[in-house]
Amino acid sequence: MKTINNLTSSRKLLLTSILGVASIILITILVGIIHVIEVKEKSNLEESTTAWANSLSQASVSYLIQTGKDVSKSLKDKLKLLVTPNFINYIHIYKNDINDKTAYFAGFNKNIYYPSIPDKISQIEQLSTIKYQENHIELIVKIEQNKKTIGYLYIQSNTKYITELVGQLNIIAVLLLISGLIFSMLLALAIQKRINQPIETMIESIQKITQSKNYNLRIEQLSLIELDVLGQTINILLNRTEKLLNKKDEKHQQTLFQNNSLTAKVSARTDALKESNQELLSTLEKLHQFQGQLVETEKMASLGDMVAGIAHEVNTPIGLGVTASTLMGDRLQEIKQAFEGKSLKSSQLKKFLIQGEENIGIIYRNLDRAAKLISTFKKVAVDQSSADTLEFNVKGLLSEVLLTLKAKLKKEHVKITIDCPEILIVESKPGPINQILINLILNSIIHGFENRHEGAISISIIYLSNQLHVTYNDDGIGIDEKIKTKVFEPFTTTKRGSGGSGLGLHLVYNLVTQALNGHIDFESKTGEGTTFNITFPVFLVSEQ
Repeated sequence: MKTINNLTSSRKLLLTSILGVASIILITILVGIIHVIEVKEKSNLEESTTAWANSLSQASVSYLIQTGKDVSKSLKDKLKLLVTPNFINYIHIYKNDINDKTAYFAGFNKNIYYPSIPDKISQIEQLSTIKYQENHIELIVKIEQNKKTIGYLYIQSNTKYITELVGQLNIIAVLLLISGLIFSMLLALAIQKRINQPIETMIESIQKITQSKNYNLRIEQLSLIELDVLGQTINILLNRTEKLLNKKDEKHQQTLFQNNSLTAKVSARTDALKESNQELLSTLEKLHQFQGQLVETEKMASLGDMVAGIAHEVNTPIGLGVTASTLMGDRLQEIKQAFEGKSLKSSQLKKFLIQGEENIGIIYRNLDRAAKLISTFKKVAVDQSSADTLEFNVKGLLSEVLLTLKAKLKKEHVKITIDCPEILIVESKPGPINQILINLILNSIIHGFENRHEGAISISIIYLSNQLHVTYNDDGIGIDEKIKTKVFEPFTTTKRGSGGSGLGLHLVYNLVTQALNGHIDFESKTGEGTTFNITFPVFLVSEQ
């Protein structure tokens, strides 16, 4: 009986909770409706106020541009005729004089019993949009002629009728809420009385079966169809429970045997999996080491290309210097012989001096050119192997890179166009940038211009929002559609077996994303060339 009483109390609590939820839902709906009505009325009032303000400001233009003593009174009379809505309390017109000073000009007061409101000149900026006060709204709009502000219009609208409407709706909502709660309570009591008796009968039967553990007992037929269906379903469940209990003992022993066997298999496979994982980790570590070695090899290969190019460039000026110095030595020996034989002529000496001056100039210019080439190569090599942050001229860095690759570019008939400010000094890592440009140029020469007699490359660099944007474009054969999705992955190459390592663009990707903390993407169409877009953060030192 105690259990039945507890269940009855639970049902009462459930019904009370349902009433509470229904009340909350009803209140929420009513509050929402009232809020929507209030918002709509406020919106209508704002729109009407704004429309009247704009209309009256246009009507006031002709008065503000006039002069005379009665203009203000005429405008006031005009406002009395025009302002018909009940919600408008005040209209103030302010006029700008020739010195752009704003002063009160004319106004309208809906009710003579209301005192005049203070001058609003000081609040023009604050009231340029609608502001809500305790029982009214305010707005100031410009009065313009030919896009010139000649004055301002202040308008005040009453919100009292909205407050009264909301109050009436609240009273109606309270009455509807009370009526709904009373009806719900009566309905809940009737439902409770109807379903209590069958539920109590079912509970008593189930308690008896549970206490005696006699699954041969069954629930009697009940008056409510729904509960009777539930009782018959429980009877079916009791029949099946009785059969399952008989089979339970037989399956229990079989389950224990299977569990022990499964535990042994899981243990053996776990040990095997651990060994396989350890071998996989070891293999993966070796693969990373091998990949790192290949990346370093790729760096050294690009450095080797620079060495070959600079050796070719340096050989020419040094050879010219040697030739000029040899010629100078021969002429000097001739002068010496003529001097010792006392046959030296003034014309011969003059010719020697002229030729000597020319040879010395040739030797100086070529040695100076060789020194600059060697200095550039040294700087590029040091930058390429360094990841330090330095200040450098971007255009100068590009020139140094092109100078180191001049021989290879000339040999392959590749023309490079650079679009970069002359004085763009930034603080970043020139080493990775150097390596990126060299790899992209060599990649274009090896892959993009394959089986072609000439090619064109353009490099555009701009600084924007603390970012350096590099656009690299070639007019080569483009990237094969088959490898587009994995072009930045290691060992991706179309020259496998022909000297291609597949690490060039992988190295570029790593340098952009890791060394420079930037981003790289590309666009390519077969036969139309390839464009790489590179962006990375820099600190701007100077720009012109």
